[in-house]
Amino acid sequence: MNENVLNHEQIAAIKKCGKYLSQVLDIVVSNIKPGVSTKSLDLIAEEELKKRGCTPSFLNYFIEGVGHYPASLCVSINDEIVHGLPTHQNIVKEGDIVSLDLGANFSGVCTDMAVTVIAGEKDEVEPRMSQLVEVTKRALVEGIKAAKIGNTIGDIGFAVEQYVLDHDLVVIKDYVGHGIGTKPHMWPQIPNYGKSGSGPKIIEGMALAIEPMVTLEDAATIVHSNNWTVKTANGLNAAHFEHTVVIENGKPVIVTRSKGIGE
Repeated sequence: MNENVLNHEQIAAIKKCGKYLSQVLDIVVSNIKPGVSTKSLDLIAEEELKKRGCTPSFLNYFIEGVGHYPASLCVSINDEIVHGLPTHQNIVKEGDIVSLDLGANFSGVCTDMAVTVIAGEKDEVEPRMSQLVEVTKRALVEGIKAAKIGNTIGDIGFAVEQYVLDHDLVVIKDYVGHGIGTKPHMWPQIPNYGKSGSGPKIIEGMALAIEPMVTLEDAATIVHSNNWTVKTANGLNAAHFEHTVVIENGKPVIVTRSKGIGE
């Protein structure tokens, strides 16, 4: 059996893990304001996870040829799409688009979640930037709706991309969602584009991390010299939302539901 197809005990555990993770990410979001360092957000995330008996999934996560990820939280700002490294020197500014990505391990199962917010006064936000964030959030909802028995992984990507294209934005294609369960990243890959009816079938008990990454124009990406942070090649802003879901009674159940993202 695939490792991301969970039994009843694991489903109960992933729901608890998702609840804790969403609580922590909500706390981190509440601390975003101009003048705060991205490292301080990382330290809050790590402390709050540990308070709940969770282990940060990303801390020291190893990728061959890249190394160990040195933080618990990814904080990606403006043209940074994913894997932004938190530092004491990186300070959030008014109007910054801040994407937070956080993973947790609890009782042998993992959850993963991301949210994008705009720092500072909402009245000062450019309409195009607000649209970028809102469309990405809604694209996640559309992708989740497609994650049901009778559909395939390709249906998820198709739903995400169609919604994004309908709003004159583009999905990032170089980085994708993934299966999740006993490990943070597992089979299958879940692109934010695809052909309806293609790819692996969605089955009962399957745990999936669905995560649209969206930008304004060209989807081309580059990797920062730190070997981790992924940015848009043209320097335009991006947004990122993610939920962990488990297929239960044929339908997707969001285990990382929070104040910031949901249906």
